[in-house]
Amino acid sequence: MCAFCAAIPATLAIGANLKAKQFREQHKASEGGKSFPKERTVPIGTITIVTAGALVAASLMYHSQSGG
Repeated sequence: MCAFCAAIPATLAIGANLKAKQFREQHKASEGGKSFPKERTVPIGTITIVTAGALVAASLMYHSQSGG
């Protein structure tokens, strides 16, 4: 498996883990009566999808040029 093809599921797994961690922090803050600041929230899902899409595009270009 090439590096691009291996990086796609790894990127999605890391993004899902970070999103879950962020969700737990927000949930814990709301249970404690605190408000979680929206300006501090990073759009992890969007970043993950854009990164995975770029890796898919790079993989397609690599495989179409290398014949593998």
